[in-house]
Amino acid sequence: MKHTIKITLILIAMFLVTQFIGLFVVHSYLPKQELILNQTTGQYENITVTPTLPYGMSPPEITTQQDFWTIFPSFILAFVIAIVLLLILSKYKWKFLIRAWFFVVIIIALGISFNSFLSPFILYSSILSFVISVPLAFFKVYRPSIIIHNFTELLIYPGIATVFVPILNVWTALTLLVLISIYDMWAVWRSKIMIKMAKFQMNELKIFGGFFVPYMTKQVRDKIAKMKSSKSKNKGKGVRVSLAILGGGDVVFPIIVAGVFLKFYGLLPAILVCLGAAVALVVLFTFSEKKKFYPAMPFISGGIFLALAIWRLFLF
Repeated sequence: MKHTIKITLILIAMFLVTQFIGLFVVHSYLPKQELILNQTTGQYENITVTPTLPYGMSPPEITTQQDFWTIFPSFILAFVIAIVLLLILSKYKWKFLIRAWFFVVIIIALGISFNSFLSPFILYSSILSFVISVPLAFFKVYRPSIIIHNFTELLIYPGIATVFVPILNVWTALTLLVLISIYDMWAVWRSKIMIKMAKFQMNELKIFGGFFVPYMTKQVRDKIAKMKSSKSKNKGKGVRVSLAILGGGDVVFPIIVAGVFLKFYGLLPAILVCLGAAVALVVLFTFSEKKKFYPAMPFISGGIFLALAIWRLFLF
């Protein structure tokens, strides 16, 4: 097992909490039927109302199934451009620009998530959401701590996913899973790009896109105990703390797929997508080895496809 049982359960718990927050946030922005009074006839009519995303993040309106496939290449191209740009900035170590990029994205993503919770109760909820998001983003990027980092991660990915769910249908979402899984395998096992990016973020920027939980193994705790009981002047020195991480992409793509199924088929398949991804992560963490890097998306995608197959065969 790559990490201790306790740390593995913490990662899985944070993953699942984020998935279910994501379903709530996505649902809050989906089209809904509302009874609206027709001023002309004086009668109430069922009208489809689509809530708009704050901060000008609402995607283009899609009217036909063909539109999904028309927009899909642009979506993939935007993803590729973002990765290439991040690689260039990392290569030349333009830390200021990367931090500024993270800062802006985090504010928008947090604002979208907070707004979904506040909008039913507060008139100008998007403004209040922005006010709450700015200090959280500042501390996350410029004054990082484990608590602030992981807390904000719970809300960042639901906000990001909500932007992309409206421009995807079931088939484009599943195609995205396959493409991302192939890229993840290439980036981790072949080119090592993801490993280099993760190390640069954590070592140079002190920022990481994803969950991370530092912990000490039993061997390290025993070593510290021996140092404390001895008269050594180097107590605690030379001790390495292990780090359990789960990349942001491994969290956000299942939310996107679950949100798409929520939009077209309802809550049950969306929950199964989240559970299938979580089970796949448990399998990955259980059979993976220490000090080795693994692409999580192929396993997550496999879990999602298996969960959807069960739903289609037995529950649809």
